[in-house]
Amino acid sequence: MKKKLLKALSLIFIFNLILTVPKIEVQAQDYWPSSVDVTAEAAIVMEEETGAILYSKNMDDVHYPASITKIMTALVVLENCDLDETVTFSAEAVYGTELGSSSIARDVNEEMTVEQTLYGMMLESANECAYALGEHVAGDINSFVDMMNAKAKELGCKNTHFNNSNGLPDDEHYTSAYDMALIARAAYKIPKFAEIVGTKNYTIPPTNKHSEPTMLNNHHCMLHYFKTNQYLYEYCLGGKTGYTDVARSTLVTYAKKDGMTLVCVVLKDQTGEQYVDTTNLFEYCYDNFTKYHVSDFASISEDNTDITGKLSEKSELIKIDKKGLIVIPKAASILDVTSSVVPYNDDTNKAVVGQLQYSYAGRNVGYANLLFTNAETGSYPFDNLPVEQGGSGKDYIQVNYVKIGLIILIIIAVAAVVMFIKSKSSSILLFRHRFKAKHYRQPKTNMTIIRNNGKKRRRRR
Repeated sequence: MKKKLLKALSLIFIFNLILTVPKIEVQAQDYWPSSVDVTAEAAIVMEEETGAILYSKNMDDVHYPASITKIMTALVVLENCDLDETVTFSAEAVYGTELGSSSIARDVNEEMTVEQTLYGMMLESANECAYALGEHVAGDINSFVDMMNAKAKELGCKNTHFNNSNGLPDDEHYTSAYDMALIARAAYKIPKFAEIVGTKNYTIPPTNKHSEPTMLNNHHCMLHYFKTNQYLYEYCLGGKTGYTDVARSTLVTYAKKDGMTLVCVVLKDQTGEQYVDTTNLFEYCYDNFTKYHVSDFASISEDNTDITGKLSEKSELIKIDKKGLIVIPKAASILDVTSSVVPYNDDTNKAVVGQLQYSYAGRNVGYANLLFTNAETGSYPFDNLPVEQGGSGKDYIQVNYVKIGLIILIIIAVAAVVMFIKSKSSSILLFRHRFKAKHYRQPKTNMTIIRNNGKKRRRRR
C-alpha cells in the first residue's frame, strides 16, 4: 500500500513539475529590469550604438528642455559648417537674449571661429553663442529654427518643436525624453561634438573685441569639479546641462563602462537630483544589461529563411556586419531574442541590403546590417559560383580551370629551374675553380725551378 502511495505521489510531483516548466520559461523571456526609479518627471536611458531603450519613465511626455536644446543647435551647426569659419556677433545675438541668462559677455561685431563659439555654447551654455551660430548658419534665427525642426523630424522625433536655438522659455519650444535621446545619440556620432562635450575646460584666445583670453569651464558636475566634486562619475563622457524656472533641471549625459556607451536624459528634475538620478540609472543599467555582437551568434544560410527571408536565395553573397549589436538583460539568453529581416538602405554604405532587427520581451534590443559581398570578394580557384556567374551556386563546386592551369604552370616552371641548376652543378663548380685559379698569383720565393728532361733541379739565385 505504501509503495503504491509513493508511486502515486511521485507521478503527481512529476506531472506538476512538467506543468510548471513552461511558466518559468515565459517569465524568463518576459523579464526586464525595472526596480529603479527617479525623482525626475521624465527620464530615459538609451544604448548609444543600438538605440535600445534600457529604461524609461514618461519618455513621451512633453516638457521644456531649457539649455539641452543646444545639443540640437550644435548638431545642425556641425553638419553645415567648417570649424574655422568666422562667426560675427550681431546686436540681436548680443542683446536679444534674456538679461541675466548664461553668457560669456560677447560684444557686437566680435569675431570668433565656429569651433570657439561651439565651446562657448556647450561648456558655458552661452546664449549669445547659440544665437550667433544660428544666424551664421541660416542667415537669421527663424530660418535656423526651421532647420532644427526639420532635423528633429528626420531623426524620428514626434513630440518636439523648437522655437529658438538656446532653450530659453517659450510655449512653442518643447521636447520629450525619448526625442531628446534621439537627438543626443545622433549628435554624439559626430567626433567633434563628442570631443567638445567631453572637454572640462577651454580657452578662447583674444579676439578683435577682447584683448584677454576667455576661460571656459564645463558646467556638467558629473564630468568636471568646476562647482563641486560631489557628483563626479568616473565613467562620464560629458553632456549638457539645462535649467530655467519653468523647465527646472534638465540633463543629458553620456557614459561608457565595460565597452557599452549609454545616453541618459532627465527632464523636470530637482536641482542636484538630476545628477543623482542619472548616476543611479547608469549604475542600474550597467549592473543589469550586457551587449552581444550579432556576428558571434547569428549566421546566414539558405535554409534559415526565418532569419534571412527572401535574401536566403543569395545567402552565399550576404554577410552579417560585425558592428551589429544587441543589448539584453544579463538574466536573459540570446536564445530568447527573436529576429526579423527588414529592407534597409544606407546612403553611406551601398553594400547594405537589409537589416536584422532583434527584439526581446516586446522591445527592440539591437540590429545588424546585412552586407552584399559580391563587389568585395574575388574569385578563387574553386568557387561555388552563383547562377548569374555561370554556376549553379548550390549543388557542386565550380572549378576555375584557368587559374588552376596557371598555378600548375608556375609550379612546373619553378621545378624545371631547380632541376636545371642541380644538373649543371658540377660544371658550375669547375668553372668557378678555373676562374679562381686563373686569377690566382703564385707567391714570390728565392728559389727557381729548372726543368731538364723531365727532372727538376733547384738552383739558388
